[in-house]
Amino acid sequence: MNRCDGGQCKVPFWMPLVLCVAGLYCLAFAVVTLAWPDEAYAKTGLDASGHHMLVRLIGMFYLVFGCSYFLAARDPIRHWRIVLLCVIKILIVLAAGFYSWSNALLAPRLILLLIIDDLLWLVPFLMILWTSVQAHLGRPPLYQQALTTGKAAEQYLLSTGESLAAAADSQLVVLVFLRHFGCTFTRQLLRGLEMIEQQALERNARLVLVHMLQSGKETAYLGDKSGVARIADPYCELYRSFGLGKAGFWELFGPRVWLRGIIALFRGCGVGHLAGDGLQMPGVFLFRHGKIVAAQPAKSAADLPDLAQLFDQRG
Repeated sequence: MNRCDGGQCKVPFWMPLVLCVAGLYCLAFAVVTLAWPDEAYAKTGLDASGHHMLVRLIGMFYLVFGCSYFLAARDPIRHWRIVLLCVIKILIVLAAGFYSWSNALLAPRLILLLIIDDLLWLVPFLMILWTSVQAHLGRPPLYQQALTTGKAAEQYLLSTGESLAAAADSQLVVLVFLRHFGCTFTRQLLRGLEMIEQQALERNARLVLVHMLQSGKETAYLGDKSGVARIADPYCELYRSFGLGKAGFWELFGPRVWLRGIIALFRGCGVGHLAGDGLQMPGVFLFRHGKIVAAQPAKSAADLPDLAQLFDQRG
């Protein structure tokens, strides 16, 4: 099961294993090709005589890919671009191999080598890519059950290293669940973050942001506001445990959203690239001793935190 502990997505053991095996295979192929080009290609039915430079370039190509596989194995989700590049390479080679086979340009032994060399890795690499897509879009696996609020608070860590449960035991927490960082309303919220934090401090509460990127990725968007405590929630488990779901058409494109969006754009908030799940709805909560004290789930993508109203709910 793919889970995120403290904002870092975990993957099944087979993903790093497959990448390591692919890396070893490529390195072995590169060594044999670089050291014995004639013998290596004689096994495929091809004659490498007179083409040693080309053969060795192919060996260097596999050497680079082998090292890249080992790098990707350290964190398959973080290094998804390497896996994507390898999938593109596999598809190109397979297409070229099929064309050559259909025109009787390749020996049967070489066709078998292409199948072993590329088709063997295609399915697991596509599965790794799909898992990466789910992680970066905040979509959980279908078989993953939603966490309760209490369990999620124990599992997820603040950027300061403490769990949300521990933070809420020591002080009232204002949890601000963000939309993706490219959203114009998120950018508008971050512009006024100092005011929101000040409002929380005046009420003896601690401001904590919840975002959908892997831990550490959010600093590129926060800039000088990175001092605010944050929780990374790549699979949106914490969002779901607090009752925040996905937006429908009206929540994303209703008249209220368009009106507020135009105002935000005129104020220079702009729009960035998608950095999180574009369908995820935001919200603000007061959280204390493992319980939700007050809730302000957004009714549209344009809704921004209203802390005065939120604290009034507390009474």
